[in-house]
Amino acid sequence: MTMPSVKSGWRLRPRARVVRLPRAFRLPRVFRLRGATVSDAMRRELLIRGEAGSATILRVRSRRSEPGYVFWVQVQLAAEFPYRTRVRQRVPAGDLEWMRPGDVVCCRVDPRDRDRVVLFASALEKQGRASIAKVLANGRRADATVLAAAPTAVDYSGRDDPVLRLDLELRAWDEPEPWRVRLVQPVPLTAIGMVDLGRHLEVAFFAVDRGETVAVDWVASLAE
Repeated sequence: MTMPSVKSGWRLRPRARVVRLPRAFRLPRVFRLRGATVSDAMRRELLIRGEAGSATILRVRSRRSEPGYVFWVQVQLAAEFPYRTRVRQRVPAGDLEWMRPGDVVCCRVDPRDRDRVVLFASALEKQGRASIAKVLANGRRADATVLAAAPTAVDYSGRDDPVLRLDLELRAWDEPEPWRVRLVQPVPLTAIGMVDLGRHLEVAFFAVDRGETVAVDWVASLAE
């Protein structure tokens, strides 16, 4: 076998040169995995000086070795591409029900480090929650279809009935379209079988919202 001639058309290609763009011209990172732990001092600092934005909760779990929770979120700031990061911080038990996967919460971001984020539930949303007894006594009536039911991680100590997070689709005769809500309410032990997928419940409501003014009428639902 003879080696190919120099004029046979074979050429060695020079190795491609890797050119790194200056930082100012690089594309923004859409997915961030590093995250940061938000201490109490950092939380106070970010709430005062941080850039305001919103965060969609993608996943949440309690921390294994320390108090608090780990949140996987997608952060949206004004005039910027959304990005994903992790946030490790303590959350009051009363706020946790507003910070479930799919919920959109407020956040403050460090302008110098986009992974330093503090999350908090909107005070306006919490102020709009009406008491169950008041809704049942004076609210309008609707039929609800169970879409999902899961135990909540919120600590409701002292209650005998289990507390569940319920995703429901509501239909009312005087509303043109059905709408979906999420409730966190105690469920009587005698009504546990009523929260299976596809079951129907009777509910009362004041307004078409995300569930702030909705309550399940367990007595009426069991009577049907």
